[in-house]
Amino acid sequence: MIKTLFFLILFFSTTFAKEFSIATYNVENFFDLKHDKSEYKEYIPYKYSKWNRQTFNTKLKNILKVINDLNKDIIVLQEIESQNAFTFLEKNLPKYKFSSFRKYKNSSVGLAILSTFKIEENRLLHIKHSKVNRPIVKTTLNIENNRLIIYNNHWPSKRNGENQRVLYAQRLENEIKNLNKEDDYIIIGDLNSNYNESETFKFSKLNNTYGLTGINHILKTKIDDNFIKKSDILTYRKNVHYNLWLDLDYHNRFSYFYKGKKETPDNIIVPKSMFDNKNINYVNNSFNVFKAEYLIKNKKINRWKIKKGVHKNSGFSDHLPVYASFSTSKQINIKKQSIKNIDDLYKYNDRKLPETINNIYLLYKTDTIAVVKQKNNRAIFIYKNVEKLKFNKEYSFKIKKLKNFNGLLEIVDYEIVNEKNNTINKEELFLEASKSDILNNAFQNEIIKNLNGTYKNNFLYYTYKNEKKKIKLYSKNKSLLPKNGEKITIINSHLGFFRSKPQIIIYKKSDYKYAD
Repeated sequence: MIKTLFFLILFFSTTFAKEFSIATYNVENFFDLKHDKSEYKEYIPYKYSKWNRQTFNTKLKNILKVINDLNKDIIVLQEIESQNAFTFLEKNLPKYKFSSFRKYKNSSVGLAILSTFKIEENRLLHIKHSKVNRPIVKTTLNIENNRLIIYNNHWPSKRNGENQRVLYAQRLENEIKNLNKEDDYIIIGDLNSNYNESETFKFSKLNNTYGLTGINHILKTKIDDNFIKKSDILTYRKNVHYNLWLDLDYHNRFSYFYKGKKETPDNIIVPKSMFDNKNINYVNNSFNVFKAEYLIKNKKINRWKIKKGVHKNSGFSDHLPVYASFSTSKQINIKKQSIKNIDDLYKYNDRKLPETINNIYLLYKTDTIAVVKQKNNRAIFIYKNVEKLKFNKEYSFKIKKLKNFNGLLEIVDYEIVNEKNNTINKEELFLEASKSDILNNAFQNEIIKNLNGTYKNNFLYYTYKNEKKKIKLYSKNKSLLPKNGEKITIINSHLGFFRSKPQIIIYKKSDYKYAD
């Protein structure tokens, strides 16, 4: 009888548990063929730009391909001109029985949702004093008798200062204050903000808010300059949020390129309630970017092509979709990853710190920085407080704080808990550059040796396995760099990464020598 009851409970709990997926996709200006006088000039139909039946049908077909290949239960969309344009999507996507499109009358583009679940409510959140004529759309869905609120966003672009995006974040903050603590909601869409916006915009012309950002400070995805982590989000009393971009390795965090730089304007942000194992919960590590082969061409996003104001009848969008999964069943409690070695510091986003690591050797040092390494393990960079480190010692460190600076992992706070003499030759721990693919991020922070090449226009040109390669040579002090056109040999230099791009960093003249 007890065994039968157990299986009945198991049956019902699994039968009625529902896992579902949600994606966001900025389709990049899907306009109809009706002249409403609110179009961008390239989308006035049947004019010089060739926005006509043929180009419209190609754009429609390409959007439908992405949505069908995504195959998610809920898809929120940005940059659709009209209900008329959206209807062409709806009638070709019978899977989505529930849908909605909303925008202001005089706005050029609006927001839409496609859902396999019933829409119970759909209303606009108005943003006062915004220079951009766009609302936030709040949609309430019924997921197996659980209520899910989705806030679909298209914040002002970076032609505007950060104060305009702060207005949207504040509107969300005021809205969320009125929810119950256990309400499940998702902030999603094109926020025109990187997940780490406070780091990337601080010294730019966008900073008209004294360093305050909508995504990090108002929505509280960071507290005291630290990202909110999954493993401790429930310990906060405030309405903090977790940005799902943190589930990915730094070098995979992009859905958009700006001047060749990876950016993350498309976000999925979730509250504490998505980790409380009640109602709806986030499925751990399910967040990802949809990178179908046809969406990326020559290492660039295969966007819709317009040349000299004329549509070329090919391409998709300048954004990649991002997606994640959620469930009405309980999820495994997320725990911080315990750190055993330096490699673990790179592997785990939710690290348990402080943590002690042993068998550490100093490889390289200046007055302000150092590079250390474990034997048969990885190297890591230390920024500041390196005065006491010596080459003839073996250390145990208590690592208190790490920072990811534009893709380079750094120790920014640590304590020496033990040291002893050693006779190891530090050069044994250098990376033999002639035998290693130094462009691979796995070698980040290594001290490399024996690399021969020619320095030309900020790059070192060299040969690896009979293939011609190049890597940037960087120094904060430009006078330390070699003369243009000279052949050099790297003796011992730091291999860094800046925004996912490898570079050899020169701190002193002795890092290299001119070839004989």
